[in-house]
Amino acid sequence: MIALLVVGIELSPAHFLYTGPLLVATPALAAVTMGPKGTLSAAAVAVLVSVITATHNHAWGGQQVYTNLIALFLVSVASVTTSSAVQSRRSSELEQIRRIAAAAQDVILRPVPRRLGTVRAASMYLAAETGAQIGGDLYEAVQTRYGVRMIVGDVRGNGLPAVRSAAAVLGAFREAVHYEDDLVEVIHHCVAALRRECAVPGAVDPESLTEGFVTALVAQVPDGPVVEVVNRGHPPPLVLRQGKVLALAPTSAMPPMGLEDLVTGLPDTAERYPFAVGDRLLLYTDGVIEARGRDNGFFPLAEAMERVSAHTPQDYLEQLHEELVRHTHGHLADDVAMLLVERSA
Repeated sequence: MIALLVVGIELSPAHFLYTGPLLVATPALAAVTMGPKGTLSAAAVAVLVSVITATHNHAWGGQQVYTNLIALFLVSVASVTTSSAVQSRRSSELEQIRRIAAAAQDVILRPVPRRLGTVRAASMYLAAETGAQIGGDLYEAVQTRYGVRMIVGDVRGNGLPAVRSAAAVLGAFREAVHYEDDLVEVIHHCVAALRRECAVPGAVDPESLTEGFVTALVAQVPDGPVVEVVNRGHPPPLVLRQGKVLALAPTSAMPPMGLEDLVTGLPDTAERYPFAVGDRLLLYTDGVIEARGRDNGFFPLAEAMERVSAHTPQDYLEQLHEELVRHTHGHLADDVAMLLVERSA
């Protein structure tokens, strides 16, 4: 912009105005908002404009032109050096933040073991925000004396309040699954933990206090060929059986955690579905099925599951992830969490 202004002045009848300081300041101003390459490009443009205007005005041979070029050279070197140092410091700080986020993810959303009792398992978490590691989606799978118990959920909202709510729910789940024989009671513990978190002053933003909730699904794979499910307003899990996908839709709708006061007469038992050897159960968040492609169409999760063919659950999730990336062209609008278990015995 400054270069265009200088060219306009120098090629107009007002060329008698002294524009040298404007060009000298160009690299310094560029260093404030641009990286080393951008600053160097701005300096090159300033030099080019100086040469063009000096030639047009027949100013070569005068002391003023050479003084401007020397000043421009010195300021450019200083600006590029400063810009490089700032960029290096920012990169170091960003890398440190990412390491901290990765450590936090290992605590809040640790990868599930590949073998849990009678099932093989795999998990995956993808953050929609570039550079982010954790968000409001949650999952866990734990081997207990009652069987393998799992949870997947999605906290309304984002940012630190969502992470706190996710951590509260996961903490309650990890504790309750070892002591409560009823899945409904496990959910009750998670609800109580969420309410305690919301009661802490400043822990949750005001909007979440009035409108916040968590959709969640808790499942259990016991020794028998069944899976038990308690669904609290979450997308239904999908079972892949002999190449065909079946949705385990609940027979009665239940509200998300945090909205229990809006309804009465909640079911007090888990629902049971067949889950035989070789079946694969996918728990996921709505970021998967609501992912849109360039044609604005939703990701066809069931069809993608039937197309994917992989021996291990981890390979299966990796290929499913590739299908999702192809559909969205690498642009996720929401966080994605997936948990897959396969009954092997």
